[in-house]
Amino acid sequence: MREELTSLFGLNVYTSSGVYVGKLQDLVIDVEGRKVSGLAVSDINRELFDLNSKGVILPYRWVITAADIIIIRDVLHKFKKEVED
Repeated sequence: MREELTSLFGLNVYTSSGVYVGKLQDLVIDVEGRKVSGLAVSDINRELFDLNSKGVILPYRWVITAADIIIIRDVLHKFKKEVED
């Protein structure tokens, strides 16, 4: 089944353990390789990312599935903010 890439825009992104990551804003496309290389995610979960930016780019290789939501591998614990004392 083929889908338009734009049908993915605005979908919620979650980890495989159910943690909200953000909303898909755009896709990063490798034109020469003719493939999607990343997800531009906005509305990011500030508990996961210690960033001042509005969004992040996640590698497409982390994507497990995309349908009504996008599920990525649960690798974000590597980037989680340290709890301040």
